[in-house]
Order: sequence, then structure tokens, then C-alpha cells
Amino acid sequence: MNTRVLTGITTTGTPHLGNYVGAIRPAVEASRRDDVEAFFFLADYHALIKSDDAARIERSRLEIAATWLAAGLDPQRVTFYRQSDIPEIPELTWFLTCIASKGMLNRAHAYKAAVDKNAAAGEDADAGITAGLYMYPVLMAADILAFDANQVPVGRDQIQHIEMARDLGQRFNHLHGHEFFVLPEALIEEQVATLPGLDGRKMSKSYDNTIPLFAGGTKQLREAIMRIVTDSRAPGEPKDPDSSALFTIFRAFAGEAETAAFRQALLGGIGWGEAKQALYERIEADVAPMRERYEALMADPAAIEATLHQGAQKARAIATPKLAALREVLGLRAMTTAPVHGGHAQAAAKAERAPRFASFRDDDGRFRFRLFSADGEELLLSKPFADPKAAGALQKRLRSLGAAAAVLQLQAQGMSLELDGEAVASTPDYRDEQARDAALAQLRVALDQLAAQA
Repeated sequence: MNTRVLTGITTTGTPHLGNYVGAIRPAVEASRRDDVEAFFFLADYHALIKSDDAARIERSRLEIAATWLAAGLDPQRVTFYRQSDIPEIPELTWFLTCIASKGMLNRAHAYKAAVDKNAAAGEDADAGITAGLYMYPVLMAADILAFDANQVPVGRDQIQHIEMARDLGQRFNHLHGHEFFVLPEALIEEQVATLPGLDGRKMSKSYDNTIPLFAGGTKQLREAIMRIVTDSRAPGEPKDPDSSALFTIFRAFAGEAETAAFRQALLGGIGWGEAKQALYERIEADVAPMRERYEALMADPAAIEATLHQGAQKARAIATPKLAALREVLGLRAMTTAPVHGGHAQAAAKAERAPRFASFRDDDGRFRFRLFSADGEELLLSKPFADPKAAGALQKRLRSLGAAAAVLQLQAQGMSLELDGEAVASTPDYRDEQARDAALAQLRVALDQLAAQA
């Protein structure tokens, strides 16, 4: 089963080397692997928490989209979208908000840091702190859980948010007795997950210490590198590579042989100016070809918009049916049955334990349905139909089919169900052969139960 990897960048600034090394490059490289299903998104809802400058956010969305495409992202191979184009994300955020404990959110690093800053200034603990900042971890959890991401590339400062996403997903699963969400894991590149900035601290827009990736061209890149803070050791004096921001950044772009040579040059007393020039040349060798593609993309924003729209359609093909299933389990389903009360409760409980269909309308206007087992396990997803009556007719046939008459074709990770030689529905993908066989048994039981009720 492919590993689903999800990456996002908040759209509040111009992409810098830290974004590229810590998030963009490893995610793009991973997206080229045959065993990876990659999701990339512009986190523009998160941007609203950090900035109220509409022009800045609009510009940043364009720059970040162009950056990822210039860095080699293939939108035909991956799912590339804007967070704000997926209405299921804020809906899921609310579902998760309703089970998130205040104690957990009180411990979030960003909120605690804001409270500590207020305390140090003698202010009220929550002065200037918005509910958006407080709920940031829940929105991030929705970003991840909506697509059942297995791994999320993050810096070490974001590990807590992945743990919170796991906690929320696990709590939802436990409350509703079914594995609705995959529990994600943080993916960190040990050496370069956090890149130092001009002042030696973590490279961050918050510290105003970033080195731009493309903005300003080669001249601004060189000027920024020449401003990196170093110590006062003169040319000829040995430098300590392990405490040098220059070496850390160089190592993030160079191979083992180049890195070893640069380390030796520092130990041998190379001057800081010469070392900075070597760092600039090494980075420029990688960045120059991407910069050319970036500038062409920035000149054609309509093409980027079309790419993001296509990506949103792909993303919603996953998120829409998932949220439909969540609405069902939360009781937000269509009112097709009478409310349960009085002496009817026992009969209703028995009926709910039977296999059931859940119909929905796709984003493109076509009609589909899912078949769930008596325990709420998703067993089948139908093909799309232009006519809801055709979808209903297929449901009727499945109700009378029975397991013996079902034609199931095994696939690499799941199964397809055929009627009259035509594939009409498919199962979810399963992690291994054992899980697939267990699901096959469940499906046969469900089909026999439906036939018995018909």
C-alpha cells in the first residue's frame, strides 16, 4: 500500500531557503517515489491567523505555488491544492473541535508562548490572542486527517501538532467504534529539518532572518548570504564547522564529498568572506535552473490557477465522501427514517446494526453510494451515475444479489465488484492481504444479510 505524504506551507511570506530545504525539497523528492502518494497544499486558512494583510496573502499564495512547481512538483502525479478550495476542511475542523479537550489546546506551544509573552509584559494572559491561534492545532489536524495522511514532513517545532492530530483522530475513532482516520506520523530529516537564518536562529519569517529562495534574483541571494553572522576569527584561524551557520546551510545543499571539503576548508582557516562566496556558489548551482522556471510561472498566474483548480477536484474526490461518512456516524444524515423514541428504540437499534447504503452527490454532480457493514465498516463505493435512479437501481440489485452471485475481482490492494461483466463498485484499498481477506469476508456477510432482508 502506498504511503500518503502531506505537506503544506502557510501563505504569509516569500518562500525562503528554510522552506525549500525543510519542506519543499524532501516532499517533492518523495513524491517521485512509486510507493508514495503525495499531497501538497497552500495553507491559506492558516495564513489568516498570522496576517490580516490581504495583498500579502494573495501574493504569497502565487509565489508559493510557483515555487513548488518550479522545484519540480508534477501536478499530474500529485494532489496540489489550496486549503481554502476544500470546504470539507473547515467542516472537519468543527467536528474535531467538538471532541478536542481545552487542556490539550492549552498546552500547544504557540498558545503557551503567547501567554508567556503577555505574562512577561505584565499583560492579561490572553491579551491579543485570537481564537484562531488557539484553534490552530485543530485546523492542522483537519488538514491531515481529511486525507488520511500517513506521514507529514515537519520541523521539530511542529511535532507536537502531529501528536495532537493523532490524539484527535484516535479519540474520534474510539468514540465511534471504527477506524475512520489514519493516525499520522511526523517525518523529519535529521540534518536539515531546521535551517539557521542570517542571525544563527532558526530561519523564520517571524525573526526576519530569512534568505530568499527566488525573490530578488541572484544578486539578492548573494547579498543575503554575505550578511550571515559569523564570529571574529580572522583568515588563517581555524573555524568550528559544527557551530557555524554557513556549514549547516552548505551541508543542506552539498553531497558528502563537497561537505567534507568545506569542513576541511573551515578547519584550515578559510576566511569568512571566501567561505560565504563558496556557500553562495553552491546554492546558486541548484537554485538558478529553478529560478528560471519560477519567473516564467509568475508571469502566467492563470495557468497556476487552473492547476490548483484541478488539484482541488482531486482532493475533494477524497474529502467529500469521507465527510459524508462522518456526517452519517455523527447523526447528520438525511431524514429518511422516523426519530427513535419510546418502545421503538430496540427495533431501531437492531436496524442500525444491519448493513446500509449511504448515497451522496459528487462534486461533479454525479451520484454515488457507499455500502457499510453492520459495524460501520465501509465495504463498497459505487461507480458514478449521471442519473440518481440508475444509482438506486444498482442498490436494489445489490440488495437481492447475495454473496454467491457476487463476482469479485481481486486487485493489487482491493477488489472490484462486477455485474454482467461490468465493474460497478470497488472496495477501499487495504494495507495487506490479511486485511483484504477479512474485508472480503465482511462484504460477503453483508451481501447475504441484504439478500435476506430483500
